[in-house]
Amino acid sequence: MKIITLLALIMFALPAFASQYGVYRPENYQMRQQGGERMLFILDFSNSMSESLDGRRKVDLMLDTMREILPKINKNISVGLRVYGHKMGFTPIDACRASTLLVAPAPMNSAAIAGALSGPKPRGMTPITYSLKEAVKNDFIGFPGKKHIILLTDGGENCDESPCKWVMELVKVRKDVVIDVIAFNVTEEDDLAQLECTSLVTGGKFHTANTAAELARSLNNSVNAQKEVEAKIIPNY
Repeated sequence: MKIITLLALIMFALPAFASQYGVYRPENYQMRQQGGERMLFILDFSNSMSESLDGRRKVDLMLDTMREILPKINKNISVGLRVYGHKMGFTPIDACRASTLLVAPAPMNSAAIAGALSGPKPRGMTPITYSLKEAVKNDFIGFPGKKHIILLTDGGENCDESPCKWVMELVKVRKDVVIDVIAFNVTEEDDLAQLECTSLVTGGKFHTANTAAELARSLNNSVNAQKEVEAKIIPNY
């Protein structure tokens, strides 16, 4: 029932918004090459990432894949790293604010990110919405143009917020943020629906990955995207 309600919300909200402002309709997308991309990885270090998948901890599969991909990223792209779930805190509120920018976006940052990944351990909650809010508000200050977030999570939001509802509000005022979501070993249909909404509403890509190979393929597809999809506001007459 929750899935049906969520999908209905997406179907009704987006056409109404697009009709009023002329945005986020596929036929209105403007495809173009643009340099100076800013990319931010938001990675899941919640407690469930310590669970096993194919004989290894999910967090280790994620780290190995990241370390393989990072050296291949174009050095001209400014890349950064934010993590969440790496701290429990003394209260649930603290746990739901456990999101930290470990490496600010900058060119030639792959080695710094690889080094920073050795610190966090899977411990806490899954504050996806809070992490996205912090990233959009703070992590791209001074950067014009496209902001590309790659969110990797092994579960849905569990801090009493909705990333889907939040991005629906975001796109009303911002069209420079694109969020790709990689759902890593996510099985709950409600969670998958929320995560898919979070990516598609911003014009991003949604990937599901249930093996190490699928995870590597999903990350590569997001990192190596060659074209920017930007919503173009077209006035209605």
